[in-house]
Amino acid sequence: MKPVIAIVGRPNVGKSTLFNRMTKSRDAIVADFAGLTRDRHYGDGKLGSREYIVVDTGGFEPTAETGIVREMAKQTRQAVAEADAVIFVVDVRAGLSALDHDIADYLRTTGKKVLLAANKAEGMVDSPLLAEFWELGLGEPHPVSSAHGQGIRSLTEAALADCPEDEPAEGESDEAAPIRLAVAGRPNVGKSTLINTWLGEERLVAFDLPGTTRDAIHVPFERHGQKFELIDTAGLRRKGKVFEAIEKFSVVKTLQAIADANVVVLLLDATQGVTDQDAHIAGYILDSGRAVVLAVNKWDAVDDYQKQTLQRSIEQRLAFLKYAPLLHISAKRRQGLGPLWKAIAEAHASATRKLPTPILTRLLIEAVQHQAPKRAGMFRPKLRYAHQGGMNPPIIVIHGSSLDHVTDAYKRFLEGRFREHFKLVGTPLRIEMRSARNPFDPE
Repeated sequence: MKPVIAIVGRPNVGKSTLFNRMTKSRDAIVADFAGLTRDRHYGDGKLGSREYIVVDTGGFEPTAETGIVREMAKQTRQAVAEADAVIFVVDVRAGLSALDHDIADYLRTTGKKVLLAANKAEGMVDSPLLAEFWELGLGEPHPVSSAHGQGIRSLTEAALADCPEDEPAEGESDEAAPIRLAVAGRPNVGKSTLINTWLGEERLVAFDLPGTTRDAIHVPFERHGQKFELIDTAGLRRKGKVFEAIEKFSVVKTLQAIADANVVVLLLDATQGVTDQDAHIAGYILDSGRAVVLAVNKWDAVDDYQKQTLQRSIEQRLAFLKYAPLLHISAKRRQGLGPLWKAIAEAHASATRKLPTPILTRLLIEAVQHQAPKRAGMFRPKLRYAHQGGMNPPIIVIHGSSLDHVTDAYKRFLEGRFREHFKLVGTPLRIEMRSARNPFDPE
């Protein structure tokens, strides 16, 4: 197993900046804003040949008893419990605070290896300001600058010093890549609650406050031998409602997560119906070419009339996703999760299905015999053969002549024939037309 290093500290001391340095990434959102990180955020790092896992946490207030701060503290305690070593980050320039003492008191009770990182210490290696941090009783402070990368290597080496070496399991390199499964939707529809229910633990902060999740959080998960990478995304609001710069970063992270996913679960809220924003998110998923499953959450909280109204609203507003399976679930009550997993598996299988050239060509010829494309002026498009041009989403390339004149309606007709034969559900299907060059045309 790779050693795990947890980064903890009070708000706005530079924990996420240190996380990005140790993982050599820009995965964690960084801004001059207290309380930005809320969930545990995992990343992989490497020092020479030594690999490790880093856990970024939200601002830690051990004594918090209510609200979202208490939920963030629970996440930090869980990260410390999982860690082999803990890096406690303090701010040299701001000095010691009462909260630093509270965190130090808690860390001493855990029995974990703790390293004190005095951040924002660029040009202050020999500064007398470092001396006051000795009173925390956690040993010598390591002066570092996360923003400038100073002292990060020696801090990481110290954290890994007593950790066991990672021994890769046999056959690890032959394992299939996990399925990347993103959960997207508007704020407060239950995305984090759904992932927590799947995991069977409070892995993500789920709170009755829109915008609780601010980053795209990746969580490894295994079900029936199949490995997944669950991605909890920030809720997407209408553009005019996005005021904070932080939320603009969150939107970018969410759109990146959707584009990088293999399958996206678009979560709708049964109590609020289908909004324009739901349609915008669905449109972005379609443009990205991701396989998609529609899941209506909080289905247990609406009556029969609301259910019928919602069904009609989905058929009208999300008509362009009619190929996507529609499930009714309750994340909190664990209802409908079995059928949802089945739909996710079918959508991924459809998105990555191999479409043999002989079968595609036969289906194409049969379709043309059943209904030929419309003549355009002097030309009638001639469709000769088809082959697969890509996966996730599946792309079918059709070759022939005068294919520029094939109408969108006829492409939809062909798509329906291909979908029906290969039983493609939950994935968009793209058809590309390639006309052969006329040898008599002047170049």
